Amino acid sequence: MAIVVDLDVMIAKRKLKLNDLSEMVGITPQNLSILKTGKAKAIRFSTLNELCRVLECSPSDILRYESD
Repeated sequence: MAIVVDLDVMIAKRKLKLNDLSEMVGITPQNLSILKTGKAKAIRFSTLNELCRVLECSPSDILRYESD
C-alpha cells in the first residue's frame, strides 16, 4: 500500500502508551494497534481528528504517501 502510517512515531514522540492513547481518543487498543501497524483498510475522519487533537499534530504527521 502506498499510504504509510507513522502513528508509532508520534506515540513515541509524545511518550504515550497505546492503551492511554486509545482511552484519550475513544477507540479500542486493538483498533489503534491495527491502525498503528498499517494493517487498517480505512480510517474515519472523526478518528483522525481525535488523534490529531490528542497528539497535537496534523494528519501529515500520521499519514504519508510513498510511491511504489
